[in-house]
Amino acid sequence: MNQDWEDRVAAAWASFDDYGDDRAAEFRAVIDGLVAELPEDSPLGPFERACAWDSTGRSDQAVPLYREALARGLGEVSPYRARRTKIQLSSSLRNIGRAHEGVELLTPELTAPSDELDDAVRATLALCLSSLGRDREGLSLVLGALAPHLPRYQRSMANYARLLTAPESAPGA
Repeated sequence: MNQDWEDRVAAAWASFDDYGDDRAAEFRAVIDGLVAELPEDSPLGPFERACAWDSTGRSDQAVPLYREALARGLGEVSPYRARRTKIQLSSSLRNIGRAHEGVELLTPELTAPSDELDDAVRATLALCLSSLGRDREGLSLVLGALAPHLPRYQRSMANYARLLTAPESAPGA
């Protein structure tokens, strides 16, 4: 879409907290109005609508819309939004009891080209893993993501993160 539309979407999201829980439907209507300006087959429409449903506590409504955005080619229109979609879809899947699907969706993102969403990928994947009882793997991801941001102990924390999921060393090894 054009910059004016992008600016209006950004303004709507900047005002999200003004709506509160009791006005969630009103916020979704604002997003729906903006989406109505898009071409019918645009992947941005289901993406924005999914975000609005998700942000207003309705992961169940968001999941099919996130999937639709990806199926319509969101990755070609906006690789950044496509990565956000995978993160948010994984979180929503976890919220509705399908964490295993979130793990399947996010695991390939660990080796995707690096960007500012890397830590969000790891944090969301860690939550999905924890929901599946795989806490050590999740903690390993979170510590690995945190380590580079520490003023000291980066190497130690990165090693501890790796060791959480390393096979047990044989006695005397």
